Amino acid sequence: MKIFSSKQILNISVKFYLILFFLYLLLPLFVVSLGAFNSSAIPSISPWKGFTYEWVVRFFNNFHLMKAIFNSFVVAFGVVILSVPIGLAGALFLFSIEGKAKSIFYAILVSPILTPGIIIGISILVMSNSLLGISGGLFLTIIGQSAFISSMAMLLFMSRLQKFNKNLEMAALDLGAHPSQVFFRITLPFLKPSIYSAIALVFLQSIQNYNTTLFLVGAKSTITIFIGSMIKLGLNPVLNVLAFITISIAVIFSVAYALKQRREVK
Repeated sequence: MKIFSSKQILNISVKFYLILFFLYLLLPLFVVSLGAFNSSAIPSISPWKGFTYEWVVRFFNNFHLMKAIFNSFVVAFGVVILSVPIGLAGALFLFSIEGKAKSIFYAILVSPILTPGIIIGISILVMSNSLLGISGGLFLTIIGQSAFISSMAMLLFMSRLQKFNKNLEMAALDLGAHPSQVFFRITLPFLKPSIYSAIALVFLQSIQNYNTTLFLVGAKSTITIFIGSMIKLGLNPVLNVLAFITISIAVIFSVAYALKQRREVK
């Protein structure tokens, strides 16, 4: 009988845990994706009634779904345009101050993340309706989402700024550089990786947001609102197609990013 050492047992346990973890993570996604090609009208792989592209065709022919996806992208791009600069400005502001004031302003700027999305949505809806007579729409949705998503972008920029050497800016200023030159030639290039990450984070957070969007979108519809409505009326495999496309895009980008990182290491 072979006796395993403690190190071997640990390695086997870690590998076993990783297998279970990835099965738990990926198996539901695989099942949902496979359901997009099942002939059954029920969004499931059991019972399997044969392979079909019918639901894919219905997905692309569903005008209301396509409109909801278009609206989601419009809102997401608008939120990126607003939230990334606001988050960057907040991070630079906090990075430039010291003392107790920094803690106070940090708490203020981070508080939107801790506020429930429902509260943010209702508050902005009531304010806009009272002051401007606006009862909902894509523009109001962009404003509402940006109110808290910009704080997420700010935290990402702050984590990058922790590694920034302020002496670089001071040296450039001492050599006669204008503050705008220092920002665009030193600070901004240093923040470039976090800017790309912030854009991706903000875009995805906007696409998947439901609570705030529900109160602000008005008569319009986004993908999350559309899915919520379909759940009330009854699911069908068209949503499986949406899941399959979303998962495929995520996998493609993940693989491309991993290959890019491997080339850079080499």
